[in-house]
Amino acid sequence: MLGQEHSIEVNNLTKYYGPVMAIHEVSFNVEKGEIVGFLGPNGAGKSTTMRILCGLITAKSGSAKICGIPIASNPDEIKRRIGYMAENNPLPEDMRVVEYLYYRGRLKEIPRKRLKDRVEETLELCDLNRTARRKVIANLSKGYRQRVGIADAILSEPEVIIMDEPTIGLDPHQVLMIRDLIKNLRGKMTVIISSHILSEVELCCDRVIIINQGHIVACGTSESLRNEFINNTTYTLNLKGKTEALDSLLREIDPDLVISSSPSDINEDYYDLELTTPHTHNLSEKILTRLYEHPQFRVRELRRKVPNLENIFLAATRRSWDEDIPLSINKVDSGKKNNQETGVVE
Repeated sequence: MLGQEHSIEVNNLTKYYGPVMAIHEVSFNVEKGEIVGFLGPNGAGKSTTMRILCGLITAKSGSAKICGIPIASNPDEIKRRIGYMAENNPLPEDMRVVEYLYYRGRLKEIPRKRLKDRVEETLELCDLNRTARRKVIANLSKGYRQRVGIADAILSEPEVIIMDEPTIGLDPHQVLMIRDLIKNLRGKMTVIISSHILSEVELCCDRVIIINQGHIVACGTSESLRNEFINNTTYTLNLKGKTEALDSLLREIDPDLVISSSPSDINEDYYDLELTTPHTHNLSEKILTRLYEHPQFRVRELRRKVPNLENIFLAATRRSWDEDIPLSINKVDSGKKNNQETGVVE
């Protein structure tokens, strides 16, 4: 962590759209300079939470602070402290990229003597300076539009950046460029990213927060969540030989190590099978050593499967469904509007 003061503090936020609950008692903190992924299924409450943090909507109860400043009582000051990139990334299509950034810089109250240098720095950082600088936004590809959205978000050098689906709809090359751009913000700005592309979140985020049914169901690093939600270790084995002696050999290595997936047809050729144990320590060396020593087996490959963020996400959300978190009526998509909104209790 880069400091003791939290850049984002959320305590017991609750939000209803009419009688329907969007989020309930949501709490989490984000430290200075962290990049945090904010994950959840559709309608889980991600967009509602992020819009509250941006000061775009208010909550029924709870409190939220950006850089120690209460959002509900200081919405204008909060907007000066954050950069926000919405999911649909609305841009004026009749403006050139450089013109748009100058326009946004004036709206963000960047001093005139600093504005030119900051626009040039942002164009360079987002790789817009050479190919897209003078292009009309309507003629930009999806990837370049996303880069313009990120440039807008970081233009005023805010302390906190909030991005909603920054890589949605991009090809792999464009995703790689956006990922590198986000990584370059680490330590300089606090970044919270909502995304459905879990592999990207795992690669560029320091920590993840998972929300489901309006409740935070998991929070931590990928490694800590892997230990919390994945309660077994799986090995994929490619070998040659009869399996009759394999069960007893595996029990010698680990009494809980079992064949969890067997091939349908075992012949003289090499075949694949899966081994599973509830223990998390690495047994690869022991398995290989015992199989090499055994005259009936020939091993071609052994791989220990490490659960990725997608496995963790599915396990965390499945657990929350199994625990049957109570809802007040049915959940709705957090983007729907309702006229019945009240202020945040600070």
